[in-house]
Amino acid sequence: MGARKRISAEKRKEEKLKTYQAVLRNCPTSPRKMRLVTDMIKGMEVNKALDVLKYSSKEASHNVEKLLLSAIANWQAKNEGVRIEESKLYVKEAFVNQGRTLKRLQTAPQGRAYRIRKRSNHVTLILDSLNKEEEIENSSK
Repeated sequence: MGARKRISAEKRKEEKLKTYQAVLRNCPTSPRKMRLVTDMIKGMEVNKALDVLKYSSKEASHNVEKLLLSAIANWQAKNEGVRIEESKLYVKEAFVNQGRTLKRLQTAPQGRAYRIRKRSNHVTLILDSLNKEEEIENSSK
């Protein structure tokens, strides 16, 4: 039983080494607004995604653009000497989780108070290369 667990853990570790990701934690934007932006770039080629984010009117697109640049830099650190255009990088996954919520009070008329929830989120971008998948397909044939 222990050997099977160890082997599956080693497989997960190898898969993690093959992926290129960047994580943004405690971004002071509501997760709902951030999901609108990340859903725009899911599955897109990296350069096209950068263009979409740069010219988007959403406030959250600036943070996602910086995060995508960070993920590209992480890819370049693992693949020195390889050009991005040749590797055909694309956004494999982009997901948003809810972060910490700061609870505040706002004064209201007649001695009352309204509760304000300042939401934050955690964004994760995972990049992958189309060439890697083509190499795997060619080797299996």
